[in-house]
Amino acid sequence: DPDRWMASRFVADPVRREEVVALYALNVELSKIAGQVSQPLLGEIRLAWWREGLDEIEALRPVRGHPVLHALEAAHARAPLDRGLLDLMLDTRLRDLEPAPLADEAEVYAYLDGTAVALAAAAARRLAPDVDPHAVQAAARAFGIAGLARLGRLPVGWTRAEIAGRVEAAREAANRDLASLPAEAFAAVAYSALAPVYARGREPGPLARRLRLLGAVATGRV
Repeated sequence: DPDRWMASRFVADPVRREEVVALYALNVELSKIAGQVSQPLLGEIRLAWWREGLDEIEALRPVRGHPVLHALEAAHARAPLDRGLLDLMLDTRLRDLEPAPLADEAEVYAYLDGTAVALAAAAARRLAPDVDPHAVQAAARAFGIAGLARLGRLPVGWTRAEIAGRVEAAREAANRDLASLPAEAFAAVAYSALAPVYARGREPGPLARRLRLLGAVATGRV
């Protein structure tokens, strides 16, 4: 997840940076499950394994051997993980086990709210505990739509122009909502500045990514 990782470099506190990266690493592990199993039941078993690992962290029991869980355990020892958001991420990843693309607009936004938005909110709350999740929703949706387009998971019939329009509309809403986001939490959505590029079907190089992220962090806008 190079975009979120690069954005995390703008978190000034090294401890908080590690905590945010741990959340991103969890998201990567969950996102890979569907491609690693041959049938949905096996995917459900793997998702249950991660849920049980989070249960161990929350109950202060010995945690199974995985570096992501160990990193989350260290974060939880400093401040409780937002279990509601993490459970939402786990629940929503069940949809990945179905082969069909997302069916319509309602399903797209429900899926994004349980993945990209939940992740952005969890990361933002590690950086500023009182963050309102709605402050990051539009920015995370913009990045999420572009990501689904790259994976070919958007509803059949959504054209490139329509996708770009939806991303731009979400981006405009994001720049209104982000005015209420504490500056220290902006890194949790800075990568959304890349959404318009991806929506147009382009793949920026490492330098272009860094420059866009730097501009977003400097202005507080995506």
